[in-house]
Amino acid sequence: MNKEKAKERIEKLKKLIEKYRYSRHVLDKELVPIEVEDSLKKELFDLEQKYPEFVTPDSPTQRIGGKPLEKFEKVKHPKPMLSLNDAFSEKDLNDWLERNAKLLTKEELSKIDFFCEPKLDGLAIELIYKDGIFFLGSTRGDGLVGENVTQNLKTIESVPLKLKESEEVAKELEKEGEKEIADFIRKNGLKEVVVRGEAIITKKNFELVNKEQEKLGQPIFANPRNLASGSIRQLDPKVTAKRRLDVSVYDLVTNLGQKTHQQEHKILQALGFKTNNKYSKYCKDLKEVIEFREYWLKNREKLPYEIDGIVVQINDNKIFEKLGVVGKAPRGAIAFKFPLKQATTILEGVRFQVGRTGAVTPVAILKPVEVGGVTITKATLHNEEMIRKLGVKIGDTVVVGRAGDVIPEVVQVLPEMRTGKEKEIQFPRNCPICRQKLVKKEEEAIWRCENPKCPAKERRYFYHFVKAFDIIGLGPKIVDRLLDEGLVEDPADLFLLKEGDLIPLERFAEKSAKNLIEAIQSRKKITLSKFIYALGIRNVGEETAQDLADHFGSIEKLAQASPEDLQKIREIGPVVAQSIYDYFQEKRNRQFLSKLKKVGIKIEAEKKEEEGQKLKGLTFVLTGSLKTMTREIAKERIRQLGGKVSESVSRNTDYLILGENPGSKYQKAKKLNIKILTEEEFLNLLSQSESKFTG
Repeated sequence: MNKEKAKERIEKLKKLIEKYRYSRHVLDKELVPIEVEDSLKKELFDLEQKYPEFVTPDSPTQRIGGKPLEKFEKVKHPKPMLSLNDAFSEKDLNDWLERNAKLLTKEELSKIDFFCEPKLDGLAIELIYKDGIFFLGSTRGDGLVGENVTQNLKTIESVPLKLKESEEVAKELEKEGEKEIADFIRKNGLKEVVVRGEAIITKKNFELVNKEQEKLGQPIFANPRNLASGSIRQLDPKVTAKRRLDVSVYDLVTNLGQKTHQQEHKILQALGFKTNNKYSKYCKDLKEVIEFREYWLKNREKLPYEIDGIVVQINDNKIFEKLGVVGKAPRGAIAFKFPLKQATTILEGVRFQVGRTGAVTPVAILKPVEVGGVTITKATLHNEEMIRKLGVKIGDTVVVGRAGDVIPEVVQVLPEMRTGKEKEIQFPRNCPICRQKLVKKEEEAIWRCENPKCPAKERRYFYHFVKAFDIIGLGPKIVDRLLDEGLVEDPADLFLLKEGDLIPLERFAEKSAKNLIEAIQSRKKITLSKFIYALGIRNVGEETAQDLADHFGSIEKLAQASPEDLQKIREIGPVVAQSIYDYFQEKRNRQFLSKLKKVGIKIEAEKKEEEGQKLKGLTFVLTGSLKTMTREIAKERIRQLGGKVSESVSRNTDYLILGENPGSKYQKAKKLNIKILTEEEFLNLLSQSESKFTG
């Protein structure tokens, strides 16, 4: 990106961020998820770091917050209330420290350590106490002037109306080994104390408030932050009192003899404030900071409230003050956020991919962006209808979403970022591989290549077959080589391969050839459900394959079934029934089944022992990644015990298995009061069910 383009993009980013910020902070209306705003701010910050000549006073990076609401009395803060810049990766964190290092001496650098705490997702507030009595409470506002919400804050039980007496505070601090601070407080007293924190709500109370809203026929709150923000800004304190809010304090503005941020937390607790101390940690270096963040990324569900990362602050107050402020943020602290589930990037192009059933899917080629802790370069655009619905063009700034196990997708376009050079996406009417005319049925949104010999379809189907047969060591690259060399025409040919066929291939030594042939031959026995799934019949996934195997008991009976016979199975409707029937009517498919039998494929009966079906009648959904096994193995173990696995949460779901970095399924399960199992609880359930069977 040259200077001219950088300047143009900076201007567009500034306008869009300000639009979102004004709506969120002044109007209490959320136009986009906070992650989208964070991602745009991060891009703007990085561009301004690279091109500092384009930094202007009106940039969102130079502002402290939104304008105060007119309906509240305006209050000037004793010191500006700042907010933090964001880091999303270890590189961002290291860059932050390197920028600060340039402003410090070697001696100061050697003293740098950190204090870390969970980053609360609520509304920033300031509390002022005079002679120990709560005098004034305000919101951040624009950082210099906030809104007087004293009466509302008084309704929150965790806000002390009176601080502890000086002597009591001093004794408490002596117990913590802070004698110097205790002596300072004894000598100077607590004439005026200014603290800052966050108005928040616990996850449990958030659900209770939303249930109450539903009963009253009023709209529910989208997230805990919106609820906290809206409640503090109520004109009637009685409404605030009903909202079950909390306040957690984390910053001491007044000098009470503290030398480190860690000491501030001790003082705040001694004064009688609710703090995050038990969830916070002193870290001697960035390695410990990263470990702390990783811990809460994996264990955030253990916290009673929502967090979106951790706050990292240079512990030494002198060094912190020396580093000063840049724009809206102190240099000495940063928000080390959890991986975004949504982020913004540029759509650089579109590639059309042909699947095993002939479905043509548009794939967005993206400027690399980190989403959910993973760098994304491609995302699905689903189909032509979705492209029209989104109004997306090549060159657009787009929002990419990735939640848990969901494939990355383009979820939104930001047309305000357009330059006029964007290009329309032309959906092909001929197969991009074999050039045959594409077909779209009236009831479907998908264009398909109907050519049975389409190389792309055959290749994709090959990958699917190998995965279903679980042939270890045979990945897509080797399959591609076998097809390119003409060694196989269809998956049945795999079982006819000999070591001598592979050894002449580049990088195939005698031992690796022997291992692959043995792996292929070891998979000649397969259960009926897996065999049906391996055939790649349109609309037949793993669960439908299992239902078909349970109902018919053999491939021969299934092949003779009419659409009416197929619809007798509860989960199968007319469309799926027709696609199964059509598959077995095609001569080419019948010949393939016959060939599989000739090469020695043995279909084993499904295990029907009722005493082994301890999970029969139960439906499971998995979300996030498991540490002890792959999702495929987890699904297989559930099925072996008679359970069913679904890809979506519904009222028919009995259990949600919760892995790391769960997706939207977790939130939906909570709303539907579905029983949620941790990985440990799931393993215990399997162990109990299997031991009853084997015992």
